[in-house]
Amino acid sequence: MKTIYDIQQLLKKFGTIIYVGDRIADLQLMEDELNELYRAQCISSVDFQTARLLLRHEIAKLKDTEENKHD
Repeated sequence: MKTIYDIQQLLKKFGTIIYVGDRIADLQLMEDELNELYRAQCISSVDFQTARLLLRHEIAKLKDTEENKHD
């Protein structure tokens, strides 16, 4: 798993498609879904940790970009 698209495809395998129109909110909802799948033991700890790291990195990058727009 290397991209956000890979995470979307993983979630899609479980019938989850997330799109609310706000990229950061989409990523946060994906993280919530991953947490639920991990708690239900539907995904491995490696997939969970890798996906969570990718999501958090992307969220931080988007928030940083938004902050720089306002400066």
